[in-house]
Amino acid sequence: MGDAHRIGVVGLGVISRAYLDTLVGHPAVRVTAVADLDASRSAAVAAELPGVEALTVAELLSSTDVDTVLNLTVPAAHAEIALGAIAHGKSVYGEKPLTAGLDDAHAVLTAAAKAGVGVGCAPDTVLGTGIQTARAAVEAGEIGRPLFASAVMVTPGHERWHPQPDFYYTTGGGPLFDMGPYYLASLVHLLGPVRAVTGASSRLREERVIGSGPRAGERIPVEVDSHVSGVLEHAGGALTTITTSFDGVATTAAPIEVHGERGTLSVPDPNHFDGEVRLFRLGGTEWIPLPPSAGYVNGSRGVGLLDFVTADVGRPPRAGGDLALHVLETMTALLRSSAEGRRVELTTSTAPPAPVPLTAPEKWRGTQPV
Repeated sequence: MGDAHRIGVVGLGVISRAYLDTLVGHPAVRVTAVADLDASRSAAVAAELPGVEALTVAELLSSTDVDTVLNLTVPAAHAEIALGAIAHGKSVYGEKPLTAGLDDAHAVLTAAAKAGVGVGCAPDTVLGTGIQTARAAVEAGEIGRPLFASAVMVTPGHERWHPQPDFYYTTGGGPLFDMGPYYLASLVHLLGPVRAVTGASSRLREERVIGSGPRAGERIPVEVDSHVSGVLEHAGGALTTITTSFDGVATTAAPIEVHGERGTLSVPDPNHFDGEVRLFRLGGTEWIPLPPSAGYVNGSRGVGLLDFVTADVGRPPRAGGDLALHVLETMTALLRSSAEGRRVELTTSTAPPAPVPLTAPEKWRGTQPV
């Protein structure tokens, strides 16, 4: 398979540990460098990982020992880091969203195309057995022609558990930009791209109180809408109603349901790789669990990056820049629709990525490449 693809990680917050657990030791990749604005943090991480250098961000972006930059910074910094990596001839794979704004996303993809490098983006949870099994059921005709879907994400807000929750309530944050990519990427897999949206949103609290860590009790401002609802018109004709909220306490709604002429699918939480997919057939009397039939088994954060670096001309990356751009435009269009009080047509589209065949853990975790 040749030399391992060299990865440099920028941003060593909470989510970085999950990525490192997946990537370190995998034969397809080699983590060579880490960087963070907090130099002590990067030094501590490098000390745990033999052969990994602790660098400044600028040093990592220009390092000749890095092929792809894994961008785990806050959303507001996604574009700056991505463009910096691309300027040095490196591919970039980032946490969602692709960037905090649509213009920046176009700039990143344009720069990457000119430089001849790749762009990938989370979420990769949609490549697990949950969403992929549901997709396989839809494509096999288990529910007949899909007619409509619902997607629901309700939480009381991340400040209750996250010790540094500020960025969830600034530009690039909020429930739609934080959690929406999981649901929207899943819906593209299940129902295809979105052609137009109608949205409504609200911000009924101007501040939040941090509930844990050294800043517990501190009040932080809310600068983005904390509840977003909308209707998505898919290119194939199906409609999805979507709700993402940091304002509710709990919900009994299924994360995603897809309704067709001959049945309904209950789809598990797209923030996780697995979960039970259930089918209720027209004329049936109960929900039937479907065994996993597709997807990376027992997946974890970083499998999308492995998929990205092992893609080729015959199979583009499944967590690629085109899908991330379309998801980002769908989100910005929902907020624009809410602000302007009208239906908004999208300018981007994307084909659903190639489905993931049922792939045992040893196929992606470390014994051989994806």
